[in-house]
Amino acid sequence: MDKALKSVLDWWDAAGVDAPNITLPLKTKPTTHTQTKSLSQTTNVPPSSNKPKTPIKLGPENPLSATPILDAAPIAASAKTLAELRIAISKYDAGILSSRARQCVFARGNPEADVMIIGEAPGKDEDIAGQPFVGREGQFLDSMMASIGLTDELVYMTTIFNWRLPQSRNPKLEEIDVCRPFIKRHIELKSPKVILLVGAVSLTALTGLTGVMQNRGQWQTIEVGGTDIPALPIYHPSLLLKQPALKKDAWRDLLELRSKLLALNDMP
Repeated sequence: MDKALKSVLDWWDAAGVDAPNITLPLKTKPTTHTQTKSLSQTTNVPPSSNKPKTPIKLGPENPLSATPILDAAPIAASAKTLAELRIAISKYDAGILSSRARQCVFARGNPEADVMIIGEAPGKDEDIAGQPFVGREGQFLDSMMASIGLTDELVYMTTIFNWRLPQSRNPKLEEIDVCRPFIKRHIELKSPKVILLVGAVSLTALTGLTGVMQNRGQWQTIEVGGTDIPALPIYHPSLLLKQPALKKDAWRDLLELRSKLLALNDMP
């Protein structure tokens, strides 16, 4: 309780916001997981995101990228549980995308939580720990979630890329295409009520939109097995740490997320 309260106060102080205590009485679901809904094609993703049926190559700039990369779609579809998907991704050879990573970074949090947070790619700390959002930026994201009552038990975190990219560089569009089947299957097996798209890469990968500055705080829709899942794009914690003036916008987005969760749970 003290830790959560401190996180709230720290976030409000950093954001320069004077707000009352806020609690979000969401219930943690049982740890069993049996959802097996089908994931349809995301409506806003361009047709070019469809994976080819033959191996592809990524760019000529590095010798490792000349190695053909197998289509991830059938591999992802074969996974029937989150545990199976994790194993499938850890065994997948993504060429230059995975060749220099220490390990596969899959997820952390409660698989039965209503909120699924999807970031961009692991950094150095995540590559070492094998979990997403564990470094300085992840700690800041934790404090953001705690400020609206979302503790570790109420969120589930993952990233578009499951490996630290070489030199932690920005990914290319064709590289996002390679990994998209895995994150879509991840959403399917997780079956969240709300998705939080953290940063520009997750926004583009799952909606086809570009420009997080223009789209943050505006609800998007990701279709899963005929069911529309609301998805809210927000600034990445790294951007907020570099540009503290944006924290007030981020606070508004957090309140928007809280309002959506309250509405979904039929709370006043």
